[in-house]
Amino acid sequence: MSRPHECDVLIVGAGPAGLAAAYRVARAGRHAVVVDDNPHAGGQIWRGEQREPRSREAQVWLGRVRSVDIEYHAGARVFQQIDQRVLLAETSSGVRELMFENLVLASGARERFLPFPGWTLPNVVGAGGLQALVKNGLPVDRKKIVIAGSGPLLLAVADYLRSHGAQVLLVAEQAPQHKLARFGLGLVNNPEKLSQALAFLRGGKYLTDCWVTAAYGDDRLSSVVLRRGRKSWSVSCDYLACGFHLVPNLELAELFGCEIRSGAVKVDDFQQTSVSRVYAAGETTGIGGLELSLIEGEIAGLAAAGHRDDARRLFPERAKHRRFADLLNRTFALRDELKSLAAAETIVCRCEDVVFDRLRAHDSWRTAKLQTRCGMGPCQGRICGSAVEFLFGWKAESVRPPVLPVRVESLITK
Repeated sequence: MSRPHECDVLIVGAGPAGLAAAYRVARAGRHAVVVDDNPHAGGQIWRGEQREPRSREAQVWLGRVRSVDIEYHAGARVFQQIDQRVLLAETSSGVRELMFENLVLASGARERFLPFPGWTLPNVVGAGGLQALVKNGLPVDRKKIVIAGSGPLLLAVADYLRSHGAQVLLVAEQAPQHKLARFGLGLVNNPEKLSQALAFLRGGKYLTDCWVTAAYGDDRLSSVVLRRGRKSWSVSCDYLACGFHLVPNLELAELFGCEIRSGAVKVDDFQQTSVSRVYAAGETTGIGGLELSLIEGEIAGLAAAGHRDDARRLFPERAKHRRFADLLNRTFALRDELKSLAAAETIVCRCEDVVFDRLRAHDSWRTAKLQTRCGMGPCQGRICGSAVEFLFGWKAESVRPPVLPVRVESLITK
């Protein structure tokens, strides 16, 4: 293990919230250290934009973080807490001990996947996952793609894939049309958001009240079945990009004992969690979009750096973005019909090959894990956990280190 690395504020996560927090800490003259398990800063939303940012926000914020002194550790996976001031991170060169005065958790969110027959076929991937693959070089020119699930991410992915030559056949949004209509009306006073939504909709087929019920293929995906009302039909395609909105990454916060409320980290006005000197910002405090993540990151960074008066000036802007986040989450709440997608033999836990029929014989996450090993594979319940919570109402009862898969030698050297 390398010698302990000390800093004033440690930020876990280099997405928009983490970068905004680090920028504010550095501008305040404090030593900011950012750790992230990706090779470059930016998170999922700004992946691949370090050299030529596509979005205005990426241009502004990546420029800001380059203008200040921020220590960045790429490819570092924080996997364990030693005490309230020390974390362990695995890097390519070994385990690093990270000591800090204040901590900002900006660990973001992940896609929610719901099981349906055929969802484990090759070329059935997450919506954000397919976008990430394309950003890393996967060619999709002329590929026929169906995008399905829920949330504004679907439209952003469709727009991105079209820009890389893909033939996006349709976007299937499970949310009902009347909710989408109210959502659109709610954007009237937010012309920038309304403009983005209209831009994404151009040139594509967008179906509300629609979802995938099955995927078919031999060695890989060849077609999907869609349902809308009483009508079902099959669509031939090369890829299905499917994700049912997002869920916060809570593992580190739970490891620290932070209070979790309504599936997100509970924070006060200054983004401080229930644990002293531990702050949280971005999607880990609830799904709210880019602008909310940025402003929460700024407030957390300022508060962690001891500049609470400056942080307080940003409260009104955060309140505006929180109102949009509330509207977003009400609009894209998952409908009950999706609970009946899985057949008896549909795999729910992909790591341990646990099927739906075995799970519904149990009454809790704990008993299901004990009897079936559901959630005990390499992903540690990150995929099946949010699925069984939606399907059965089960809650994870504990988080144990390591919170991410690490090398055996990393556990030995600690």
